[in-house]
Amino acid sequence: MVLEASRTVDVDAPIERCYELAADIEGAPDWQETLLDVEVLERDDQGRPLVVETVSDAVVRKARTRLRFSYDPPKGLSWEQLEGDPKWLNGRWAFEDLGDGRTRATYALESDPGRLLGMLLRGPVQDRVKDHVTRAPTEGLQRVARG
Repeated sequence: MVLEASRTVDVDAPIERCYELAADIEGAPDWQETLLDVEVLERDDQGRPLVVETVSDAVVRKARTRLRFSYDPPKGLSWEQLEGDPKWLNGRWAFEDLGDGRTRATYALESDPGRLLGMLLRGPVQDRVKDHVTRAPTEGLQRVARG
């Protein structure tokens, strides 16, 4: 079972501001309500979080993952799971400059939740989880980028 979810929003802030907020992995729990905890385990040569351990609220249970990040400023960033509760997980933020200090931001996740989580994610629960895991980051970004 592959779970795919994405949400795109327009943000009243420049692309650099959106990227800066999304790339601040350690600060993300302050504005992404589904991201409960972040621990940086390794940094890249520019001091950015490279490998992090996260705890997220996935509605049906809390999910623990170890992720490796890649950065493409200011167009976005991506991550892949190294280990964790799902079988595998990939995600990304993508930013598009709309001009006039506005940005189109897309948050996307792909995952195989594994057999146990997969059994919990059937039917309407799957739609609720998809909405939950994409709404909090995108609405959070819209809120804090304006600030």
